[in-house]
Amino acid sequence: MTIGALLGAALLAAPVAAHATATPAAAPAAASPAAAAATGLDDPAKKDIAMQIVSSAENSSLDWKAQYKYIEDIRDGRGYTAGIIGFCSGTGDMLDLVEYYTQVKPGNVLAKYLPALRKVNGGDSHAGLDPNFTKDWAKAATDAEFKKAQDHERDRVYFNPAVGQGKSDGVGTLGQFIYYDAIVMHGDGSDSTSFRNIRKRALTKAKPPAQGGNETTWLNAFLDARVWAMKQEEAHSDTSRVDTAQRVFLKKGNLNLNTPLDWKVYGDSFHIG
Repeated sequence: MTIGALLGAALLAAPVAAHATATPAAAPAAASPAAAAATGLDDPAKKDIAMQIVSSAENSSLDWKAQYKYIEDIRDGRGYTAGIIGFCSGTGDMLDLVEYYTQVKPGNVLAKYLPALRKVNGGDSHAGLDPNFTKDWAKAATDAEFKKAQDHERDRVYFNPAVGQGKSDGVGTLGQFIYYDAIVMHGDGSDSTSFRNIRKRALTKAKPPAQGGNETTWLNAFLDARVWAMKQEEAHSDTSRVDTAQRVFLKKGNLNLNTPLDWKVYGDSFHIG
């Protein structure tokens, strides 16, 4: 998954669009003892928790599976924002998604919008999409194949690279989630606020466990860098998804992201038992 919210909306918290496609992370390196004890964010139960926490920030709801049909223009300069992690018509990931969906299901209801999606990529235009794109998106979201396509692109572009980098850095489940939330919001492009450059900024202050550093110290440094990146754009300037969520888990020493979990985002309280 923005101005007004990776990711001003009708919902209390707007979806967050990512800026660029992530690149696969390097092979995992030796993990710290804390990371070795963790199940990892790719454990299905932990992954579902991750999706719920991200959804709490993006959609003010823990029901992330209800977001496949979500779509609106939140007036952040990235066109339409939609789906489970805020795919955007202006940032390329929505185009990639619809192209993939069309590969697995030619002639789908969104396929006819591919020429328009290619033209509006990089901006906020709706040219060639209105007036029926939002209706057709919702229609596509009733198709199991489209849901699978959203899952596929979420994992390919955001989840798998974040978890891979987390394991390479020797951080546990919480650290892998912290990476995932960052890459959903900021993407992994070359700009100064991208995931990889947030990580580089953190490396000037601390070392990850795989390089001999303390896990908690490293994650605090990463979150400091993340907060800096968020404040560079008005859309991301509310840092509560870090301050009253991820920092809360970290301060409690919950490096494995074990339940129960209690946190706040944009003033709303959430609980996973």
